[in-house]
Amino acid sequence: MREPPRPYPRGIGHPERRARSLLLVGLFVLSLFGAQLIRLQVLDAPATAVAALRGRLSTVVVPALRGNITASDGVLLASSTERRNVTADQSAVTTYKKRVNGVRRTVGVAGVAADLAPILGMPEATLNKTLTGNRRFVYVAKSISLSSWRKVASLGVPGIYSEVTTARSYPTAATAASLVGWVRDDGSAGGGLELLLDKQLQGKPGESTSEQSRDGHAIPTDRQQSTPATPGLDVQLTINSDLQWFAQSAIAQKVEETRALSGTVVVMDVKTGALAAVASYPTFDPNNIGAAAGNLNSRAFGEAFEPGSIAKVMTAAAALQEGVATPTTPVVIPNRLSRAGQSFRDSHDHAVEKLTFAGVIAQSSNIGTMKVGEKVPAATLEKYFRDFGVGAPTGIHFPGETPGIFAKSGDWSGSQRYTVMYGQGLAVNAIQAAGVFQTIANGGRRVPPTLVAATENARGTMTPAPATKAVRVITKPVATTLSQMLEFVVGDGGTAKQAEIAGYRVAGKTGTADRVGANGRYSGKTASFIGFAPADKPKFVVAVILQNPIVGYFGGSTAGPVFKDVMTYALQEFGIPPTGTPPPVMKLKLDEAPTSVNEAESALTSEPAAKKAEPQPVPTRSEAAKPSRSHPRSPVEQQPPPLQRSALLRQSALPQQSVTQRSVTQQSVTQESVPLQPPRQRQSANSRSRPRGVTPGSTSSRGVTPGPVSSRGPGRDTVKPRGPIFGHAPGQDVRAGLVRQSGSTLQ
Repeated sequence: MREPPRPYPRGIGHPERRARSLLLVGLFVLSLFGAQLIRLQVLDAPATAVAALRGRLSTVVVPALRGNITASDGVLLASSTERRNVTADQSAVTTYKKRVNGVRRTVGVAGVAADLAPILGMPEATLNKTLTGNRRFVYVAKSISLSSWRKVASLGVPGIYSEVTTARSYPTAATAASLVGWVRDDGSAGGGLELLLDKQLQGKPGESTSEQSRDGHAIPTDRQQSTPATPGLDVQLTINSDLQWFAQSAIAQKVEETRALSGTVVVMDVKTGALAAVASYPTFDPNNIGAAAGNLNSRAFGEAFEPGSIAKVMTAAAALQEGVATPTTPVVIPNRLSRAGQSFRDSHDHAVEKLTFAGVIAQSSNIGTMKVGEKVPAATLEKYFRDFGVGAPTGIHFPGETPGIFAKSGDWSGSQRYTVMYGQGLAVNAIQAAGVFQTIANGGRRVPPTLVAATENARGTMTPAPATKAVRVITKPVATTLSQMLEFVVGDGGTAKQAEIAGYRVAGKTGTADRVGANGRYSGKTASFIGFAPADKPKFVVAVILQNPIVGYFGGSTAGPVFKDVMTYALQEFGIPPTGTPPPVMKLKLDEAPTSVNEAESALTSEPAAKKAEPQPVPTRSEAAKPSRSHPRSPVEQQPPPLQRSALLRQSALPQQSVTQRSVTQQSVTQESVPLQPPRQRQSANSRSRPRGVTPGSTSSRGVTPGPVSSRGPGRDTVKPRGPIFGHAPGQDVRAGLVRQSGSTLQ
């Protein structure tokens, strides 16, 4: 008989127990999913929705248009326009369909390239390569016009999109490139006024936010948001676009003609200090900044140079103001002058001469300037130079500006005490040099230069820039006297006959200084002429600087003709007529000049002491002819008027030729004989045409013909002593004395 089965033990492997365990595990897992669903759908629902939305939202930065830069006559110098960058999703463009022979077909990448090529002006092969691949974002073309983008968008190519960008354009191209500056490809300011006025010009970018599908198309919802960009504010300069163009053309021609290293022209308004033109050559095209090479900064602000004889006007101003000399003070000029253990000389050997102080300036005598200047204490002379703006920033804060180099008088070497009197042993930039003559032309009041005439405010109206504060440097009578002395520089016996303008009284000074090269040694020359007109009622100062000219290097023969052309254009552009006043009368050379060195030294000891009174303006011919009621006529006044203009010859002159009158070539010239054009209406960059009026190097209706390089011999404005400058012997490295604050040597 079979025994009954034994009960199955209820262990872990029992089927019921396994089923029950699996059920519990399943319920636990399901509870976890349920809890997660509750968390996602109830507890974290808002956060999850935001995260999902964030994944669909696309925010694009909308760049702001930079403000316009305009000239004083309203012509655009720099402006910004909206452009588009074309982008592509390579995985989407393959689905491009179009009708071919009436049948809609998928043409893919090849079809896209064929349709885009004529619009974008790109080869099909290049576009094929760009559009082929699996990348979701590639640039196809950058900075295309809005009209071109509309043509691209009308094709309806899937995966082809655009992003908003801006482009900076410069309608006048190279005319004012180093002054206006440039903008980099990323929209940041690179230099010039673009960099100086960046906060004013740059504006505030905006944003555009929208939902996008996976293929990049916008999903029209109510969640689209847009914050418009705020454009930058406009700036109006003091620059006159026509005058800037002419000055740029004139200096470019002269640099090429003389094979100079570079050239600069500065035109400054005498009364306000406003810069009407700042031209430099070589230049570049800011519309193609990638192709620009060399120095892109404005040489007028950033290049320091030894001024040479144009600095003699500051020495003369100090001497006249301190009462140590007058225009008629006799000055004995030996062939050599020993000072501070050095032998100083003029530009060429000559017999012992006796000039008046006016004659010293007209003939640009180094020795004569030294003999008068040494009567002014070194500290006093330094003060006058600094009051004229030497060694200090112009106040414009132009990027890359150099304040020049001017040591304290206590640090001057023995020879430097004398060389600074005629412009060696110090360095200035072209704006500073022009400011010296602005001070004299403005009756002794220095007005700091300005470049910005007005800026746009938040209301969209233009706010004039605040006027700069004038500073008195010399008295008005002294300035008038010095101005009259400078008129003789452009006379027959002066060093700048080529700067004379028919019908106008012109005052100015030449300069021909040794130039410090890239290696820190003297190499080549700096030729210059700076003057103002009309001399008796000045409107403009024009400074012309040429660095290292090869074909001629004297300031009068190289820079003088450029001054004449630019000044003539400026006077007629602004409708400034001749004053019609008679030129001054001054005695430049004294009779009975010493014939030997011993006689000259004897004359030195017997020179009359200068009268310690403020110099008075030199009378005109008509005034000189009137006898004084309270004083007898001086020997100079008793001389008969000259019958003709006389050259300031270095040999003895006849008595009736010892008084020279600065006048125009023809005394019959009147205001009616110089044709003037009426002021023109403001022109836009699109409507104005070039050239207008005067073209440098050609005869025009305005009568401006650049004069040829003169074959006349040099004046006395070119010589430095045969001794050390900055404490160095000739040929030694002088970089220690001529180093910019930035640390780079002058070039």
